[in-house]
Amino acid sequence: MHLYLQGHDFHFELENVSRLFLPLEKIVTHPDGSSVEETDGLRVIAMMASDPQGAQLLCRVTVDGFDEERTALVADDGEGFRDACELELCTLLYHLLAQWLGFTQTWGLVTGVRPVKLLRRLTREMGAERAVAYMRDKLLVSDGKLALCRNTLAIEDEILSLSRPESFSLYVSIPFCPTRCDYCSFVSQTVVQAKKLIPVYVDQLCREIAYTGEIVRRLGLRLETVYFGGGTPTTLSAEQLTRLLRSVEESFDLSTLREYTVEAGRPDTVTADKLAAIRAAGVGRVSINPQTLQPAVLAGIGRRHTVEQFYDAFDLARKAGFDNINTDLIAGLPGDTYEGFHDTLDGILRLSPESVTVHTLSMKRASNIMLQHRPDYRVQDDAVRMVGLSAEALPQAGYRPYYLYRQSRTVGNQENVGWAKPGCEGLYNVYIMDETHTILACGAGGVSKLKKPNSDYLERIFNYKFPYEYNTGLDEMLARKDAVSAFYEKHGFGDCQNHK
Repeated sequence: MHLYLQGHDFHFELENVSRLFLPLEKIVTHPDGSSVEETDGLRVIAMMASDPQGAQLLCRVTVDGFDEERTALVADDGEGFRDACELELCTLLYHLLAQWLGFTQTWGLVTGVRPVKLLRRLTREMGAERAVAYMRDKLLVSDGKLALCRNTLAIEDEILSLSRPESFSLYVSIPFCPTRCDYCSFVSQTVVQAKKLIPVYVDQLCREIAYTGEIVRRLGLRLETVYFGGGTPTTLSAEQLTRLLRSVEESFDLSTLREYTVEAGRPDTVTADKLAAIRAAGVGRVSINPQTLQPAVLAGIGRRHTVEQFYDAFDLARKAGFDNINTDLIAGLPGDTYEGFHDTLDGILRLSPESVTVHTLSMKRASNIMLQHRPDYRVQDDAVRMVGLSAEALPQAGYRPYYLYRQSRTVGNQENVGWAKPGCEGLYNVYIMDETHTILACGAGGVSKLKKPNSDYLERIFNYKFPYEYNTGLDEMLARKDAVSAFYEKHGFGDCQNHK
């Protein structure tokens, strides 16, 4: 696709709108002043010209015999004029692409990751009714997605109200997996590749946890949630898990803790002794993730476990005393069908987990699906129907949407939603997605996000991505952690106890 800009530099959002319809298309953007050339494939001209009343806008799409344009006049009302022009140009392009391809988007022009956060901001600025009208009429969001967004917002707000200026959450990264799933692009390594790294990694991670705990105690920060993620934390042995969990207990004041989660995402890593070790440490929430209950689909995406192993792992977790279990599903997996997803959802609901997270497959550039298959996802109806089914069936079974986010290049441009029974919402998921308070991350691939209380200001501290780097470079990681103290001292929260 060739995108020609004339009279403006609104390339970022125009490219994003194009990706809503053509997620795998390479976009070549030609800046203002470039001459329009005859090219094969899709050509888009987006023009903005001065007018006595404001600006004349034109968008033209040419491809394979389709050659249409739309125009609009935007009045110059002072502040916000350029933003209004950018939105109108994006709207013209949206309608032309929808006309060419024959479908619209249920999320309309919304391209960001956090639509709930957008609705919250708009509500704060213009009131609830006008915010909803803006998203429906200007951003072209469907009634169904608007209702989902509003319902999620109401429950999120309850969770966000629990956070305080001195609050923070702790993330512990275990970047190892039994095998790599074909849809995954996370920086994680298989046990076969990295087994020899794990003992040293656990040693170094305990050191970083302890050092982070010292910083937290000096600052007087309040721990709200702990989340062990990855990778697959239960790739580690029961003894290694116990050591890390004990390190957290010894390094942090857990008396204020509202939620403690460990991902046991791969059923083939779940054993009774690991679950017993996790439960003994006071962990109350685990996530056991089948992604699908269709054997052929599991095999096709590189999930080297069986459906029976998932059921066994879930049963083991119940027997270990866990009364807050999450399960993850993915809509739009290669080889899956609407009927298959329906069967999977029915199987999950029979287990009655406390929460179900429904993801939509994202075509990530570094995933095996993209590298090996590169399927054409213009045919998206099944994935859209799968997500729609979950949005109907889960509320009927007593689940409420408590967090929602979107990713680029998802099949059917759908969303990821956490559904939970009342009182079983995953608090960490909300805090990390909303960027509510500071998240301190330990381990390879971890990114600490330092949040200035009562503002939207964030600073980030990056750990080394790969375990081998982390194992040899921990001293550098600890030195970077000193920025946490500097951040709070700079912004006047050196002693957060004063703000309780």
